[in-house]
Amino acid sequence: MDKIPKIDRQREHQANERTFLAWLRTSIALIGFGFAIARFGIFLRQLNTAITQQEPPVSPLSNSENLGVALVIFGISTIALAAWRYNQVFWQIETGNYRPNRLMVWIMTGVVIILGFLCIPLLLWRDKVPSRSPLPIQPQSRNLH
Repeated sequence: MDKIPKIDRQREHQANERTFLAWLRTSIALIGFGFAIARFGIFLRQLNTAITQQEPPVSPLSNSENLGVALVIFGISTIALAAWRYNQVFWQIETGNYRPNRLMVWIMTGVVIILGFLCIPLLLWRDKVPSRSPLPIQPQSRNLH
């Protein structure tokens, strides 16, 4: 415990805490984006239904609700992993045998890449909105002279 001077240990703990807080902000952003994407997809589907008077087809796999839920789950997993990693680094600093580990960074990068690729079909998917029939022609009044 006394291998590292007190001020250096303090700085390392503060850096560890800043890293944890960065992961916390990231997880909050992921949860917020997931919620927004899921709710906005529902809004767009209801808007489409109101305009066309037809229920749009919904893909069971690639829809915004599933992507939103995946982002929320990933955000929750991110904060759980960040807390675990924070605690692990805390004890490594205290015992004086800190070893950096890039595995968590690679896992997070891979999951974000996969979720990003899952967004592409949602961005490219277009509903063919049937054209609405023109407004009915109002009968014109006849002038009987």
